[in-house]
Amino acid sequence: MQSGEPIVSARDVVRTYGRGDARVAALDGVSVDFHAGRFTAIMGPSGSGKSTLMHALAGLDRVDSGTITVGGRVITSMNDRALTRLRRERIGFVFQSFNLVPTLSAEQNLELPLVLAGRKVDRRWKSTVIARLGLENRLTHRPHELSGGQQQRVAVARALLTRPDVVFGDEPTGNLDSAVGAEVLGLLEESVHEFGQTIIMVTHDPVAAGYADRVVLLRDGRLAGEIHRPDRDSVVEALGRLSAAPGAAPGTTAPHTDGAIA
Repeated sequence: MQSGEPIVSARDVVRTYGRGDARVAALDGVSVDFHAGRFTAIMGPSGSGKSTLMHALAGLDRVDSGTITVGGRVITSMNDRALTRLRRERIGFVFQSFNLVPTLSAEQNLELPLVLAGRKVDRRWKSTVIARLGLENRLTHRPHELSGGQQQRVAVARALLTRPDVVFGDEPTGNLDSAVGAEVLGLLEESVHEFGQTIIMVTHDPVAAGYADRVVLLRDGRLAGEIHRPDRDSVVEALGRLSAAPGAAPGTTAPHTDGAIA
């Protein structure tokens, strides 16, 4: 059992779209915790609410009701200005499309969140991140001069440079081939184990989920179970059960043995 207060927490979160007969509950009373220094994947069938949950946890989307906290701060009561500041200072992002500024060098891209926040760059930490991600010889290159894997390395470095409370990954290997994707996932995994980083990643890929410490499963906007110490086979089996099940059981689950699903 993980001890201590969670670094990210959701309580009874509801997010709906549409009205009347067209109303859809993308999140239907979700309560879940994410502890520091852990790598969690969020998975589920198409339309399960996994991307909506990540966007809500990261302060990118508002919820209808419920409470979300990040680093001890209640973000569901923040205004847009406070949320923007929180995302710049305490949250890192790694997107499928890299989201690098094409006119800036790799070094300028990775420093951009700190520049926007008006914060000084920790040169020692920057050197550590750059060396670990193998970017020493790519800092002057612009994004179009880098391979997809190199661009994602820059994105990972940018996310880590601010020493955020949590890094959110939105299908971070979706545009990469399997070999480069495995390399990026390995780097994310190492950032958890070596630097104590907290990562929450949305993915549809069972192989990618196998790099995580834990998989949170969603179906129809509700929690449908967890897998602890997942591997590809346990994730595939769990997703198969979700697709075949008539409905998802709401609520959280207790820790389980390796590869076990609730």
